[in-house]
Amino acid sequence: MTENEISKIVLDCAFKVHLALGPGLLESAYEECLYYEIIQSGLFVEKQKPLPLIYKEIKLEVGYRVDLLIENKFIVEIKSVEFLNEIHLAQLLTYLKLSDCKLGYLINFNVKYLKDGVKRVINGKLT
Repeated sequence: MTENEISKIVLDCAFKVHLALGPGLLESAYEECLYYEIIQSGLFVEKQKPLPLIYKEIKLEVGYRVDLLIENKFIVEIKSVEFLNEIHLAQLLTYLKLSDCKLGYLINFNVKYLKDGVKRVINGKLT
C-alpha cells in the first residue's frame, strides 16, 4: 500500500473521530480513538513509537516518540491546541527525518472543522 493510499484511510479515520467527539478534548483521547479507528481499517499502527536519534554512528535514546506510525511508513502527530504553530510543524519534520518516512499528517483536533486542522507534509514540505 502506498503512502497516499494510507493517507486517505487515515484522514477518513480522523474525520470519523472528530465527527464523533468534536473539539475540546485532550490530545490523548483523540490519539486513542484514532488509533482504534486505524486498527479497525485494517492497517498496522504503532502508538507512541520510540524514535532514536543517530548521531555520528551513536544511537541515542533521547525521548522522541511518534504519536502514530502507520505501516512503518506514515506518521501522524496529533495535537489539541488553539492554534498550530511552527514548533508543531518542526516536530513532525524531525520525526519524518529520523524515521526516513516521506509523508505525515499534523492533525489538530481542537477545531470546529477538521479540514482546518490538518497539515500534510511530504518530503519535508507542507502541502
